[in-house]
Amino acid sequence: MNPFTTLTAVAAPFPENNIDTDIIIPKQFLRTITRAGLGKSLFFDRRYHADGSDKKDFILNREPFRHAQILVTGENFGCGSSREHAPWALLDFGIRCVIAPSFADIFYNNCFKNGILPIRLPQADVDALLGDLQKDELWNITVDLGKQTINRSNRPTIPFDIDPLRKELLLGGLDDIGVTLQHAKEIDAYEDNLRAQRPWLFA
Repeated sequence: MNPFTTLTAVAAPFPENNIDTDIIIPKQFLRTITRAGLGKSLFFDRRYHADGSDKKDFILNREPFRHAQILVTGENFGCGSSREHAPWALLDFGIRCVIAPSFADIFYNNCFKNGILPIRLPQADVDALLGDLQKDELWNITVDLGKQTINRSNRPTIPFDIDPLRKELLLGGLDDIGVTLQHAKEIDAYEDNLRAQRPWLFA
């Protein structure tokens, strides 16, 4: 998993509440068990016409938001079914950070496990970001995880809270497997000792 430290990138305004995981990645794309390639199907029904052509008015089909790595959206983002394909699709598209007033719990947890930083902000701060993104051309935002700040040109810095352990794991690029592998020597020593004491378990 790639570490998340400081990200300066285009932020796309997506001011809708209750965006569920079927909107993020529709059910017909859940047959894969790999993470690669899902980005092209992100928000599939919102992005494409029936003939596969782009819907020109959808935010991620417009410049510069085709290259967005930050999504600023409404409350309860990621609700619906618990499919992990939702953060996989966001990440494969290039989204590394989602900013919203609230998230569905399972989606929120899955983001951290896949290297995406979900930031909860008060509604007033989200509204201010959305308003700025929609009315001017200052689309680049800097998210500094170490300092826990969001910065934009000529705008006040916005602080955000995050669980200290989750912050540490994102900064180190560690998922659950990565955390376990930090103790590889101890695990190997335990198994070697167990193999010596009870060899029949390994026959």
